[in-house]
Amino acid sequence: MSKIKIVTDSAVDLKAEVLEKYEIVRVPLTIYIDGESYLDAVEISPDEFLERMKNAKELPKSSQPPVGRFLETYNELGKDGSQVISIHMTGKMSGTVRSAEQAAQMSDADVTVIDSCYISKALSFQVVEAAKMAQEGKSVEEIVSRLEEIREQSKLYIVVDTLENLVKGGRIGKAKGFIGALLNIKPILNLDTAELVPVTKVRSHSQVVKFLSNQIAEELKDKEIIKMAMVHAGGPELAAKLRDKVIEMTGFDQIEIETTTPIISTHTGIGAVSIMYWAK
Repeated sequence: MSKIKIVTDSAVDLKAEVLEKYEIVRVPLTIYIDGESYLDAVEISPDEFLERMKNAKELPKSSQPPVGRFLETYNELGKDGSQVISIHMTGKMSGTVRSAEQAAQMSDADVTVIDSCYISKALSFQVVEAAKMAQEGKSVEEIVSRLEEIREQSKLYIVVDTLENLVKGGRIGKAKGFIGALLNIKPILNLDTAELVPVTKVRSHSQVVKFLSNQIAEELKDKEIIKMAMVHAGGPELAAKLRDKVIEMTGFDQIEIETTTPIISTHTGIGAVSIMYWAK
């Protein structure tokens, strides 16, 4: 029986059991570190990658999945007549969604490609909701409309300990103005209009916690929080402190913390922490 199948990429932070439960297919990007290549989240785990990056001779690099990998995935999923919705990390930070679009044009399957405008857990909000709706028998049009709503209702903040990875990886977006005398400065950015935008700079982790908890509590006044999540790239202590303060200020305590996928750690550098929510 034909149905709708959901595809995403490895910039999504989702555990294997969730991917399996909702029958989500994750197409990996490739990570390059000290002359070796790995399929992201397939051949190297988040924690293994962080250890390798700490000791690497040069900054790791990444590349989007080739068009052929998407094409093979779409043709396989669509051979029984199923439709495919392929939801990907923001196109302003990666060519992944462009590869997916090219493959969709070449595929025999009926493929709809979506630029989520997000990464990590904020991408997962859309991916999991699409998969749930597909299992409920909703149409492609209904799912696409719902994803537009989720994008409008989502927000992502990130604090990095160093801008070196973002600058050298070309993922700095509108935050170029943050580059300069950044000794002991913790830049806080958000993923707004699908690219990184500077919000403020602070000098300590305690100021990170204070600023972000106040900012998020203010934004969420009179709103229903549907999901909130946190990830880090080797910054579990800061993540835990921020979560505790956000819970105290919002009353919302369903906030999981995970080590982020290698493709994100590659560009944020060690010590980064991100918090994101979906609220209406």
